[in-house]
Amino acid sequence: MSTPANGTIFDFAAIGVGPFNLGLAALAEPVEGLNGIFLEQRGSFDWHPGMMLEPAHLQVPFMADLVTMADPTSPYSFLNFLKQTGRLYRFYIREKFYPLRAEFNQYCQWVAGQLPSVRFGTAVQEVAYDDGVYRLSVSGPDGPEVLSARRLVLGTGTSAYVPAAAGGILAAAAAGDGGVAFHNAEYLARKAELQRQRSITILGSGQSAAEIYYELLQEADACGYQLNWVTRSGRFFPLEYTKLTLEMTSPEYVDYFHGLPPEQRDHLNKTQKNLYKGINSDLIDAIYDLLYTRSLSGMVDTQLLTHSTLTAAEWDAAAGTHRLHLEHGEQGTSYTLDSEAVVLATGYGYREPAFLTGVQDRIARDGSGRFAVDRNYSTGVEPGEIFVQNAELHTHGFVTPDLGMGAYRNSCILREMTGREVYPVERSIAFQQFGAPPSVPEVHPAPAAGNVAVEVPA
Repeated sequence: MSTPANGTIFDFAAIGVGPFNLGLAALAEPVEGLNGIFLEQRGSFDWHPGMMLEPAHLQVPFMADLVTMADPTSPYSFLNFLKQTGRLYRFYIREKFYPLRAEFNQYCQWVAGQLPSVRFGTAVQEVAYDDGVYRLSVSGPDGPEVLSARRLVLGTGTSAYVPAAAGGILAAAAAGDGGVAFHNAEYLARKAELQRQRSITILGSGQSAAEIYYELLQEADACGYQLNWVTRSGRFFPLEYTKLTLEMTSPEYVDYFHGLPPEQRDHLNKTQKNLYKGINSDLIDAIYDLLYTRSLSGMVDTQLLTHSTLTAAEWDAAAGTHRLHLEHGEQGTSYTLDSEAVVLATGYGYREPAFLTGVQDRIARDGSGRFAVDRNYSTGVEPGEIFVQNAELHTHGFVTPDLGMGAYRNSCILREMTGREVYPVERSIAFQQFGAPPSVPEVHPAPAAGNVAVEVPA
């Protein structure tokens, strides 16, 4: 990717540098004649630092790195990172496909440090549009400036989701008027504070909730707290990871899903959560084994509560506890649970950045006001002008946040921006068909000679 001179209009400006836009930067780097810039308000790359638990690993194999599925020869591959940092043989001997989460974070930092197109510490304040060019007002290490680009790639990521019923206790805790309550994004930074409480409740049903529960369960006896895990789901769902299910992370399934009516897509997104939000089955087994082992010396001071939806919560200053109001979904009964500390492992959701206010007329919307994202990941009123990364769950399905599909999506975006396939874009990889096969007209053979039916008058 060539470096433009001062005053040059960039071919594209990518806003937000998480794994997806960082992958785009790595894949765009060797493309001659393509001028792009990547802007990130944080001072450096750091991927979910609050959940860098020591044994935690990715739920996808190492080939789902920033570049390999688009270009296995790229110098920015995970394997080359291991080679350059002297860890390739150790990874080989380890014989596990799944990188540690902290290891993947180090890999991304290694890639980011080699890409001159990536600017950290640079916040986009507002975006305007004039005569075919987007003007980005930014604030960076050298002060305010205005950058110009013909296209945008939105990769600002997702924000911590807080259920409305828990908003009050988090706001009170943040203001210093409540107890210990926070989203799991802060877990590691506040773990010591958390473990000083007499009781801890984790709300959530996914991988993050399970990782926190397992870690806190291991240290519960030493610290002397009571531990609860509450989920509104009917059980602690394992992540479905069978091979034919994995085929759904494919171009064909995205084609199929994108072609469905919006209401059908929304329904599927509600029913397919265990395909990307479940718990690693090995971790579920490890939790059970630990509970079993601890039970040999008496019942463990813990509760695992299913079918339980939080309907309200408040801080009782006199008692020094949060009172959680819960409703059991199947029984239709309500109950309360008191807990000194509350951890919300309630996931993340997309939130449109405020800087888009000035270019609302350039964004295509669906009937619900969401981005109307084309199959090629474009959501501009002009095709190929504004692209999104991990903001198209409602149009492209559960594969949207999947790291393994990141390089594929970036190959598509580069194809649209350059007008050619810089990296071959797969179109058919699955053995199965997701839609009905084409109808074949029925053929009625003519009667064989000598067997012609003749109507005989009565």
